Amino acid sequence: MRALMVYESMFGNARDVATTIAEGLARRCEIELAEISAAPSVPGRNVDLLIVGGPTLALGIGRPQTRSDADGTTASIVTRNIGLREWIANLPMTPSHMAAATFDTRVRVRGLPGSAARGAARRLRQRGYRVLDRPETFYVTEVSGPLVVGELVRARAWGHRIGVDLVNGKRLGPTTAV
Repeated sequence: MRALMVYESMFGNARDVATTIAEGLARRCEIELAEISAAPSVPGRNVDLLIVGGPTLALGIGRPQTRSDADGTTASIVTRNIGLREWIANLPMTPSHMAAATFDTRVRVRGLPGSAARGAARRLRQRGYRVLDRPETFYVTEVSGPLVVGELVRARAWGHRIGVDLVNGKRLGPTTAV
């Protein structure tokens, strides 16, 4: 089994989550990790699972303007030019129903709507991908981070479970810390 993980990261939190998910997933399958600006424009034919993730910006999947606004901060920005929205929009339709999973990072605020992971999942379904389960969210303490304590442990467990379930042909379910 092979997986491709593509991530967008503004302040490094989504990058850290992607790297940790990849560590968990690597126990069960071969994985390629790519920051969005260096990601292949089309997953290879031998890729069985596409995982995409990034920060929730302005209540959803980032836009060029939200990335530009973040770039004006004093923080060190990871992703600058292209984001998940544009990358997914440029994916060709997949007749193979390739499996996909999505994640995001966001601040936990009661009642605050929006999720980059849900937006990415919806867009992937529109391109013909079979999204395995509900999108997964990993929480940060503030917009620029850091991640809430325990989220990287949960990310590694989620990656491992995706690998186990993919190999066993199971549908994914909610994740709790292990």
